[in-house]
Amino acid sequence: MSQCRKRCKRQLTKVARYFYHFLMGTLTQDSVEDDFELSTVCHRPESMDKLQEQTKFTKKELQVLYRGFKNECPSGVVNEENFKTIYSQFFPQGDSSMYAHFLFEAFDTNKNGSVSFEDFVFGLSIILRGTINDRLNWAFNLYDLNKDGCITKEEMMDIMRSIYDMMGKYTYPTMQDDAPREHVESFFQKMDRNKDGVVTIEEFIESCKKDENIMQSMQLFDNVI
Repeated sequence: MSQCRKRCKRQLTKVARYFYHFLMGTLTQDSVEDDFELSTVCHRPESMDKLQEQTKFTKKELQVLYRGFKNECPSGVVNEENFKTIYSQFFPQGDSSMYAHFLFEAFDTNKNGSVSFEDFVFGLSIILRGTINDRLNWAFNLYDLNKDGCITKEEMMDIMRSIYDMMGKYTYPTMQDDAPREHVESFFQKMDRNKDGVVTIEEFIESCKKDENIMQSMQLFDNVI
């Protein structure tokens, strides 16, 4: 395996671990503090039984996830600025604000400017427990910034720049400034099958399924919880 591939795999593993820590939160609260926090929650989630039916998590897993979520978001919902603040803790060496914005948009399915626990676990259920098609559809929706059903080079460039900004330029000391553009060109060369300048959901899923590295990277989240 090349050094570049090893380095990328380490970064993906690191992201998965950070995501895990964000989900779990601080699980050392005592019962008195838990009772107090529950009393101050403004938004109460649907019953765990109902969420269990609607997601691929067990009731116990949902309880653990909720405990971590309310530890970070005592009001029961998180707005975009708070989401960015939380996410920035995991990438102190870079600027994660733009990537966090895109991620927040993907979780905010109701487009009301906030992410509830339900929003969070529905998205998480797809990412961690969904089928390959489910996960790829979610990823496509993340990259399709204006939600018009296709990914343009401009959208992919925005995504790639946000990722490089998040990881920090000093993480990759030999990286050239035009690296994001080269990555986008490679992405389109591989996925834009009919060469019309955009990538459709069908092209995206078909290309991803044929890419061994993409399939392996998706498996990193299989055992996060």
